[in-house]
Amino acid sequence: MRISIGSDHGGFDLKEAIKMHLAASGHQVLDFGCAGTDPVDYPDYGERAARAVAGGEADRGILVCRSGIGMSMVGNKVPGVRAALCMDERMAESSRRHNDANALALAADRTPPALAVAIVDAWLAAPFDGGRHARRVEKMARMERR
Repeated sequence: MRISIGSDHGGFDLKEAIKMHLAASGHQVLDFGCAGTDPVDYPDYGERAARAVAGGEADRGILVCRSGIGMSMVGNKVPGVRAALCMDERMAESSRRHNDANALALAADRTPPALAVAIVDAWLAAPFDGGRHARRVEKMARMERR
């Protein structure tokens, strides 16, 4: 799977740990920055990673900042992206099964690397259930087009 990833300075260390795990698991990782812990603006990096998903360059995206909130907001501003801020594996699985989330936002301040990897793995493994959920996802897509 091709996975875009972006973080700000507060999410840099967690992004790097996730990248290593994804690469070791055989995924192609597209890193849209940032490149270190010097202060940067999260929208710049979150937008690049989210646009890769919306444009088909990546199958899924992962967005990381300190709280995860800013990155989830950025991801959801990009038409075609459904970003979910997940704090555990159950939320990650549900975001895929019920909402067809194609971007995962993570909170670096609240998510140790081992938990982040478990969340990512649960999110990547979960299919979209379709059915009544597809109808709801389509309603969200129509909202974007208005």
